Amino acid sequence: MATSKLAITSLAAHIRPFTCSAASQPSRLAPHPPDLVRWIKREGGFVHHAVKLSQDTPFGIGLISTEQIAQGTDLISLPPHVPLRFRSDETAPSPLLAAVARRVPEELWAMKLGLRLLQERANADSFWWPYISNLPETYTVPIFFPGVDIKNLQYAPLLHQVNKRCRFLLDFEREIRQTLEDVKASDHPFSGQDVNASALGWTMSAVSTRAFRLHGNRKVRGGSSDHVPMMLPLIDMCNHSFSPNVKIIQEQDGSDSNTLVKVVAETQVKENDPLLLNYGCLSNDFFLLDYGFVIESNPYDTIELKYDEGLLDAASMAAGVASPKFSSPAPWQHQLLSQLNLAGKMPNLKVTIGGQDTVEGRLLAAIRILLSGELVEVEKHDLETLKSLSSTAPLGIANEIAAFRTVIALCVIALSHFPTKIMEDEGILKQGVSDTAELSIKYRIQKKSMIIDVMKDLTRRVKLLSAQETPSAS
Repeated sequence: MATSKLAITSLAAHIRPFTCSAASQPSRLAPHPPDLVRWIKREGGFVHHAVKLSQDTPFGIGLISTEQIAQGTDLISLPPHVPLRFRSDETAPSPLLAAVARRVPEELWAMKLGLRLLQERANADSFWWPYISNLPETYTVPIFFPGVDIKNLQYAPLLHQVNKRCRFLLDFEREIRQTLEDVKASDHPFSGQDVNASALGWTMSAVSTRAFRLHGNRKVRGGSSDHVPMMLPLIDMCNHSFSPNVKIIQEQDGSDSNTLVKVVAETQVKENDPLLLNYGCLSNDFFLLDYGFVIESNPYDTIELKYDEGLLDAASMAAGVASPKFSSPAPWQHQLLSQLNLAGKMPNLKVTIGGQDTVEGRLLAAIRILLSGELVEVEKHDLETLKSLSSTAPLGIANEIAAFRTVIALCVIALSHFPTKIMEDEGILKQGVSDTAELSIKYRIQKKSMIIDVMKDLTRRVKLLSAQETPSAS
């Protein structure tokens, strides 16, 4: 019995429990984590002497510069063995881990790498513990919101994605438990620990908020490298900006063999400035869902609509268009809609308003075409011209005014689907709310503001076109 007890004690010494408690202030997994910078340097990496970890940036924990740094200066470099990755075609630390990972849908790639992260988190002797211990204990992504704050996002496409992820986590918890039910502790990929939906949510969030897709070694068709999600210690503490001051460079084959990836100053970095990367030209849906924040006046934010003939008829009539024919297109119009993939056997009926295009090209072209009864006029232009907002009234000023007014009416309908108005939302924020409630409210404010900005833009264009139309009518 003494030997048995000793064996259990020894095994327990190699386990770190999966605790996912909430915290009023952002905290890290370990109360006093190891020095991450020192660990990277010890492993052969490089960190510029002016790069420091700070908890007081405008974005929470992040990296700052303690002195002015010139453009082009190397700031951080990581050797190939430091990034954490998971590749199904490589020798996995556990065959069972690879088996579990194969059950993850490709679209939830973050969970595959997350399983590897969770395995390393459970191992007290993990090579990556100095990194993992510095990760946040909690994440402000919607899967961890209270139900009322998820509902208060007020935007159906995002609610669908949040619910889909929550359902996956609950289902995946059951699958993992069934797979690992009778596995010996020595073969258990998570050191014998019970993996619940909370732990799975934590690890998926840790990856989605921090991982980068870099070129792998394996070549795919056409001779290019595949893209492998990796967690890049310290580098992933650079926060986001659409105007970044640093960039990531991946070393190519034949260059410095001791450096896989590095961060370089893209512009001059001033003293006390945070180090900022561009995470991508993403909508607030992605920023909130994957990163847990919302960008104010995000130029890439959009709203998603379903292309629906009845809705477009209603919008056109509301805009004062006489006898719209969205529900009964002529055969030649239906053919063009098929070319836009808005009709036919397998159409893509998801269209967007906002972002860099203001109105998605397929939607704009469809409205222009369906508001025109003249095949001869439409045939003068290719679809790319009809899809472009910068193409000035390709089917005539009257057609363009009607098209813009129809889109404005669609925006009014979209706004009406939000239960609250912006002024109400701002009043709620002033009263003081929880962090998750604040994110929900800010998210929906930005959606509504973006719709209003599109309406203002198109109204301005209608006024300019009307001014051109008046002299010709007189």
